[in-house]
Amino acid sequence: MTEGQSTQGNSTSSVLGRRLGAELMSLRTKAGLTQTHAAKALSASTGKVAKMEGGWVPIRDPDIRALCALYGANEPATVGGLLELARIDRERRKAKGWWNDVPLTKTMREYVPLESAATAVKAWQVSFIPGLLQTADYMRSLRRAADPGEHPDQVEALVTSRVARQQRLCGDKPLSLWAVIAEAALRIPASEPQMLREQLSSLLDWSERPNVTVQVLPFGAGMIRALAGSFNVLSFAEAGAMDVVYQELAFSTAWVEGGEGAAQHVRLFEETARGALPEAESRTFIGALIKGL
Repeated sequence: MTEGQSTQGNSTSSVLGRRLGAELMSLRTKAGLTQTHAAKALSASTGKVAKMEGGWVPIRDPDIRALCALYGANEPATVGGLLELARIDRERRKAKGWWNDVPLTKTMREYVPLESAATAVKAWQVSFIPGLLQTADYMRSLRRAADPGEHPDQVEALVTSRVARQQRLCGDKPLSLWAVIAEAALRIPASEPQMLREQLSSLLDWSERPNVTVQVLPFGAGMIRALAGSFNVLSFAEAGAMDVVYQELAFSTAWVEGGEGAAQHVRLFEETARGALPEAESRTFIGALIKGL
């Protein structure tokens, strides 16, 4: 799925909606039932069931309970996970936050509310400092490289939005962030030593927070599978219960909405983290880089 959100008439298909719909469709298929069976259980049309399974409409709690009963999926963990996912999706669809007033791309307008609703993020970065840990000057440098002709006002609006996202790492119920960063990302851009020094110092400060874990994957780790590309795993409940993976490529983005695809990324992240330096050694490593600038 290359877009986080798409439209059909007056309906909107969201990442979390599709994730929930896919879970319900999987349970129905395993039970050997059709959309017609589901429609009868809900006293609804098969068209409504199709929209639910496609993530086109928010799903009410009574409908989820009725479908779980029909499909024989009565385990509290299963039902609870689906109810929680539905709640988050409903809240995200109607959410009004600071992101409604800034010039975000279509994809980021989907990603930012997801990040705001998530309880944890695992971030693997090959080339850059993870977005939630970037300083304002680092962001400006990235924008200049991405689009040299971009108007300064647009750049500042994007910087403001990125800084606002960092508030999720603070407060009473902060987001849990586990970032594994390749050594190359800590050395770019070498042409701006003062900016890089400030960025690395800020990274050290963030790493001291109890909800932020930072690990460095040094060059000495050699060739590993994760070098193929960066990605973020967003979690919304118990670990692995409803993970969504976001990948930002040079000219496109991609979503992996749960299931084995998301599980593969989680395993790849954990594999990469095991090969990275432990937290304390990572801080020492970053400190040495700062001294060398």
